[in-house]
Amino acid sequence: MKKTTKGALLAVAATLSVSVIALGQGQGQSAHTMAQSAAHQAKSASKAIDLQETGSTLLWPLFQLWVPAYKHVASNVFLTPSGTGSGVGIAEATQGVVQIGASDAYMSSGQLAQTPGMLNIPLAISAQQIMYKIPGIKASTHLHLTGNVIALMYMGKIKYWNAPQVQRLNKGLKLPHLAIVPIHRHDGSGDTFLFTQFMTDTNAAWANPTTGVGYGTSVSWPAVPGALDGVGNSGVVQIAARTPGSIAYVGISWLNNALKDGMGEAMLQNRAGRFLLPDHATISAAADKMTAKTPRDERISLIYAPGPNSYPIINYEYAIVKETQANVQTASAVKNLLLWAISPKGGNQASFMGQVHFLPLPASIFPLSKAQIEKIH
Repeated sequence: MKKTTKGALLAVAATLSVSVIALGQGQGQSAHTMAQSAAHQAKSASKAIDLQETGSTLLWPLFQLWVPAYKHVASNVFLTPSGTGSGVGIAEATQGVVQIGASDAYMSSGQLAQTPGMLNIPLAISAQQIMYKIPGIKASTHLHLTGNVIALMYMGKIKYWNAPQVQRLNKGLKLPHLAIVPIHRHDGSGDTFLFTQFMTDTNAAWANPTTGVGYGTSVSWPAVPGALDGVGNSGVVQIAARTPGSIAYVGISWLNNALKDGMGEAMLQNRAGRFLLPDHATISAAADKMTAKTPRDERISLIYAPGPNSYPIINYEYAIVKETQANVQTASAVKNLLLWAISPKGGNQASFMGQVHFLPLPASIFPLSKAQIEKIH
């Protein structure tokens, strides 16, 4: 069926106005009925709206699940997601290149000062795990690692897997004299933001404000011979899986891919000294300790939460959105999409969250995200 154009609708409205004047008092009801019919036709002739999302490769698999599902909710909205890294997501959202920037990292106060009017909206809770490729170590054997030891590996101060610092954490397990190959992200990445925050929290040299690496979506990595980098979680997993001795940080939505590629998954030491894997219970425990501290603008790190059962690397997954959109139609489409995304009956359903190992937005945080979404205009 041919779509009604804006000009055609205006013509219909103008014709109806003339008809109302020409009709007598007794025919007013007929004209009213015609006007209602024209309004209905205008509503039915909804214009197609294209929305662009880019950024976090940790969030990208979830958006891939959301796209076909949302077509049943708003058939005229065409959402195109792409995984380019959180750094690109933030940059292109602030520049207005895309309507939604996906990020594992919230915008800093400095970034917000340069580009006011940006919203940082949590959509769900994710986690990150440390993966490795060590021949002879079964996938069911989870190495015990601490943030401090991992930092020393990435700084080139622990060079082999059977180094005393690693062997002490894994008593009874014979580790090979195999060179450690640290792998990090090449692109600006929210995963790098999460990982380097954990390193900063657990290694004093890394955290040193003068000589340390610090944290951010991009950092100056220590010059370690043999170290490699990859673009996106997919690139990191591919490189790590084919590199004996590798160690890598990987967003949890890529856990299944990494395991299929023969990678091992480490148990990380939390703030209470326990070694844990990221699962629903340990991610929930960490979230329960941190979400009450969430401010109204929802910019907060959930890394290294206290508590005996808290997994140490979890965080909100953010939609970075301009409060003021290009036009009313786009604003409405973005708002409705995000409201659906955070709804327990919409995008936050377990059927979506479970596939990427995310936790849905906590009930206490839902009103905060909803209030931010309602600001979009």
